[in-house]
Amino acid sequence: MIPPDTHLQIGSLLFEGVDQIDLTGPFEVLSRIPNATYRLYGKTTEPVRDVRGLRLSPDASLAEAPQLDVLHVPGGFGQEALMEDEAVLGWLCDQAAGARSVFSVCTGALLCGAAGLLRGRRATTHWASFDLLPFFGAIPVDQRVVVDGSWVFAAGVTAGIDGALRLAAELRGVDAAQAIQLYMAYAPEPPFDSGTPERAPPAILEQARAAVAAITERRADTARRVAARLGIAP
Repeated sequence: MIPPDTHLQIGSLLFEGVDQIDLTGPFEVLSRIPNATYRLYGKTTEPVRDVRGLRLSPDASLAEAPQLDVLHVPGGFGQEALMEDEAVLGWLCDQAAGARSVFSVCTGALLCGAAGLLRGRRATTHWASFDLLPFFGAIPVDQRVVVDGSWVFAAGVTAGIDGALRLAAELRGVDAAQAIQLYMAYAPEPPFDSGTPERAPPAILEQARAAVAAITERRADTARRVAARLGIAP
């Protein structure tokens, strides 16, 4: 736990095509961490739209970001366009090097991997991209939240809330994290038990895989190029 009188700079990467729950789920938690400043950082300060069209605006550009204590990297279909963006990957490397904690949600893990930050790390990501983690040198762990030292990885989408609560406990203690959870009334009771590939009905899983087949293929192609660039043989 970090001393409570230490002010924390918390920042999230914002980009076109982000999955807003990867961003806003953790935002509900991270923005309530005591004695902290939370901001969104984009390549520019122009508004972007999430994968479903929700309009979101950065607080500042990447170049204007201070050294962050907590770096949050969300995912979404738009992640694919940044996998070989040297400006974004360089920013992630620089921020991760000085951060107290790095928090990856969903396919944000692939961005971290493209920046060369996952070598030897235990990690997770969305189920549709889970098998790509070895291309980045990561050790895949099929859990909703994975903690590896100062890194926290959350699997698909809503797992970002769970991961953010774990991170809040690491930063400010369990009591602070529980208080945030209570304020959010976060006590999920899903109406269906189909939130993982193992639990979803086979027909539903087949439909879901078909729906993301195109982006999954593009991600696999990109992962192979990244692995070759990083000299990783998965």
